[in-house]
Amino acid sequence: MASIRRTLSPYHDRPYQNGGNPFSIESASHKVLYNGKASSTLPSFGLGILKFFAGGLFPKNSRKGVNSWKKWIYRCSMFFSLGFLLGMAPFGGVEDVRRRDFSFDESFVAKPVEIVKEENVKNLVVEKPEENFVVDKVELGVVDVNKRFDFVPRKQLIVVTPTYNRALQAYYLNRLGQLLRLVPPPLLWIVVEMNAASLETADIVRKTGVMYRHLVTKKNLTDIKDRGVHQRNTALEHIERHKLDGIVYFADDDNIYSLELFESLRAISRFGTWPVAMLAQSKNKAIMEGPVCNGSGVIGWHTNEKSKRLRRFHVDMSGFAFNSTILWDPKRWKRPTSDPIRQLDTVKEGFQETTFIEQVVEDESQMEGIPPGCSRIMNWHLHLEAREVSYPRGWLLQKNLDVVISNNS
Repeated sequence: MASIRRTLSPYHDRPYQNGGNPFSIESASHKVLYNGKASSTLPSFGLGILKFFAGGLFPKNSRKGVNSWKKWIYRCSMFFSLGFLLGMAPFGGVEDVRRRDFSFDESFVAKPVEIVKEENVKNLVVEKPEENFVVDKVELGVVDVNKRFDFVPRKQLIVVTPTYNRALQAYYLNRLGQLLRLVPPPLLWIVVEMNAASLETADIVRKTGVMYRHLVTKKNLTDIKDRGVHQRNTALEHIERHKLDGIVYFADDDNIYSLELFESLRAISRFGTWPVAMLAQSKNKAIMEGPVCNGSGVIGWHTNEKSKRLRRFHVDMSGFAFNSTILWDPKRWKRPTSDPIRQLDTVKEGFQETTFIEQVVEDESQMEGIPPGCSRIMNWHLHLEAREVSYPRGWLLQKNLDVVISNNS
């Protein structure tokens, strides 16, 4: 039979108020904890845990006189370990979380939107509600979803303008620039000068607010037959080198253009042409030069001068526009050759237009007449500028744009 040895107590069996001893080992649990030989009913692992916690909660008094601070450190570490284990112990399973209903109340459930078919929208009428509103009824029309979200970007317009030093240069550039300012973007204005870019021209073009590029043609004026041909070729080389995508239009600064013309240019696919009104060389009558159209197809040409009847295409320089990709993407348009498309300075005056167009298209079947039927004049070539402008005595033309009064007057 196992013997039980009673531990020594510092109180030496001092009686308690109710007649007992506060540290007397009377209960079975105390006997189990402090018995040197544990009961066989507890497993060895459980007995070790009980002894571990019992030693911390109910420490024995050492006969060797261990200091009290070591006891407090031991007890604090025991309670910390106990709290950590309790915090890490799961008190509920995953199944408890799965059983809980986290769904919203029925009042918060989003209901599907009722889609009204297009046939029903035509005759849909919202009747007047019971409250007093100003509007009696609202009639809803049909909304074409395909047209609403079918966004097609505008084609870029590339307007090429050769300019040179003369008395009315500032007036012409300001007039054309203010017109281009009204054209919806995207639009690129390429202004080309001879030999050097003047600050006056750059200042006028910049103040218009139009996106522009200021180019210079470096040629010897003594070897040039037509200055405008080389300036336009400089712009064509720039477009081809940078592969600018858009509709190219040669707009001289002294011509008169309507806003409708620039709006119609974006409808061109490959090459578009239209009639141009102009004054005859005698300036005593107006003539028209350009295509005769059946719808958007070109079937003939208007011409009045006998000297120009030998031309293949009777078009003014400001009476046509073309897709810029023809210059740098010959495979797309199935061009027979990949030679650069340029205007020729070696041909007779008045034949620059037809020789250039012959490099772009083969015949009238590849042309588009605008507007349909070619029934409207959208720009005018009037030739109103005098070749020699005489100023009053003492007036000088400083640089290329501004007229000033000489100090010697």
